[in-house]
Order: sequence, then C-alpha cells, then structure tokens
Amino acid sequence: MSMTLATRPNISHGSVADDPRWARIVARDRSADGQLWYSVMTTGIYCRPSCPSRTANPKNVQLHDSLASAKATGFRSCKRCNPDGQSVDGENTALVAQACRMIEASEEEPSLNALAAAVGRSASYFHRVFKATTGLTPKDYATAHRAAKVREGLANGTSVTEAMYDAGFNSSGRFYEKSTGMLGMTPTQYRSGGVNEEIHFAVGQTSLGAILVASSKKGVAAILLGEDPDQLVRNLQDRFRRAALIGADGDYEALVARVVGFVEAPELGLDLPLDVRGTAFQQRVWQALREIPVGSTVSYAEIARRIGRPKAVRAVAGACAANNIAVAIPCHRVVRNDGALSGYAWGVERKRELIHREATP
Repeated sequence: MSMTLATRPNISHGSVADDPRWARIVARDRSADGQLWYSVMTTGIYCRPSCPSRTANPKNVQLHDSLASAKATGFRSCKRCNPDGQSVDGENTALVAQACRMIEASEEEPSLNALAAAVGRSASYFHRVFKATTGLTPKDYATAHRAAKVREGLANGTSVTEAMYDAGFNSSGRFYEKSTGMLGMTPTQYRSGGVNEEIHFAVGQTSLGAILVASSKKGVAAILLGEDPDQLVRNLQDRFRRAALIGADGDYEALVARVVGFVEAPELGLDLPLDVRGTAFQQRVWQALREIPVGSTVSYAEIARRIGRPKAVRAVAGACAANNIAVAIPCHRVVRNDGALSGYAWGVERKRELIHREATP
C-alpha cells in the first residue's frame, strides 16, 4: 500500500542543489532520461529529468539512479512526464521511424497529412518532430529516398523508365523535371557512369598554392587546392572518371580568376552557381556552411545543432571532409569546440591561413 504524505519518511536532501545531477533536472535534460529520476516530497510524485512541470525546491527533492529506487518511495508516477514508460524523445523517434518506413514503402510520396494521421499526431507537430529527429522535412526525406532509388536502379543497369517507376514517379514529365537536380546530370549519363558529361576546368595559382576550378553545365562542381597542379588534375579525373574534361578557354579562366581573388582578398566575396553533389544530409551540412559569414568560425557541434541533428557531430565532420568545393563551401570555417583547428582536406596550414585572412579587416 502506498504511504500517505503524513507517514512518508523524512529524508535529508540538503546536498541535492550541489549535486551535478540536479543541474540536469533544472535544464530538463532529455539525454538524462532513463539514467536519472527524482521524487518530490511535497507533491508525492516522482519524475524523469525532462519533466515539463515547474522546477521543485531542491530541499524537497530526492535523486534516484534507478526507477526501482524512485518507486520505492511509495510516491506516484507523474502523469505529465510518465517516468515509468517511454520518454517523449523515445516516442517521437519511434513514430518518425514508422513514418520513414511508410515513405520508403509507398509507391507515391505520401502527403504530410496522411503521414501525421498514420502516427496519430497533428500535421504541424509531426512536421516539427520529424525535422528535429532526421534533420529533414518529410518531403525532403521522401525526395532523398526517391533519388537514392533512382541512383541504385540506374547503377544496377535498370532502364531509365524502370528506374523512374520503381522510384515512385508516375509521369516522365515530373521525373525529368527533377532528375538532373537529383543526379547532377541526365539519367542516361548517370546510367552510363557519367560518360559524355562535359566538365570544364582550369588551374590557377594563389599564395596558398595551386587551385583547380571545374564546372559542369549546372555550376562549379569542384574547387581543389594543393601544391602540384598535375596532381590536382589527376584528382579531378578520379572524381569524374567517365566525363569529358575540357581545358579552359578565356571566359572560364576569368571565373578561376574570381576564385583566386577571393582566396587572396576574402572581403571581395564569392557568389557562384554550384553543382553540389552529395547525400541529402551532406547537402544540409554544406548549405549550413555557406551561411557562416566571412570572418566567423563555428564548431562542428553548432553546425549539427543548426541542421536539427545535435547528436550527429561526427557525421557533420564527415560531410565537411567530403566537400569537393573548397572556399565556396567554406568547411575551413568549422573548428573544434575549444576553437582548435581540426583536419582539412587541403591541409591544416591552409585552413589556418584562410581563417586568418577572413578575420583580418
């Protein structure tokens, strides 16, 4: 039988406010759910750390390292945070996973309302939770999934028409309208490994070494830095194995001069059409990098937070490392939490100098 408030033991809680676990409760730290519980003598309830209820007086609180310990107080479970069951984050993760499976199994892209109804949430709440959990909107997730199915089908030798229908496109018009954006080239070129795609390029020289700029019809597809111009060209060949590489003419060399000018004087700015090729997650990271102002740096953790994936710090670092478009997608502006420089595909010393130049008026 549960004890009444009058018969519950008088427990000393003088040290709770100084306990580092209490700070997690005050912050309603969801990452502490499942690791920590607390009970409140004046209300006779026990809660999880993320409970949205008004913060209790620490003098009336007891901390517990297990659910069994919280239950042993004889107090009742909080109805707001349900400490005996799954956390809100856990529930949201499960419903988002359910929605992802629906998107992947559907022949056509499900509507936002249909997905929200299937998981028993309002459309606005579901949209917010889905983006917070995956870093993408449901529509962006569906688009990325369809693009992956198209790439997989074409890479496996499926005809363009079969790949189109397998990915859920019910009309060729809609497919071809989106296909170049998804693949970076026409479906036929992608199926043949990019053969006959034309990549224009030129090599210039900066005070930081050689620089190679390459563009497709869509925009700049690569900016590479290094010491050896020949090595940069070989690197470009490795990245676009089946494409036709075309040495630059005068007009293209003018574009390279703009990039060189930005490296030497960042205050000039650099606004170029880009052909960004990567996964949906990588593209979200790269877009966040492009929004970092010249002269500023941010941490990998901050980028993860900005794209709605605060726990994906390592994946953010991987996306930065996979960036092929130096300076225009400024991965050099991302540093460690303590401000220290981390790796850079084109050398840490170049990263240090780029940051220094941008920070100098």
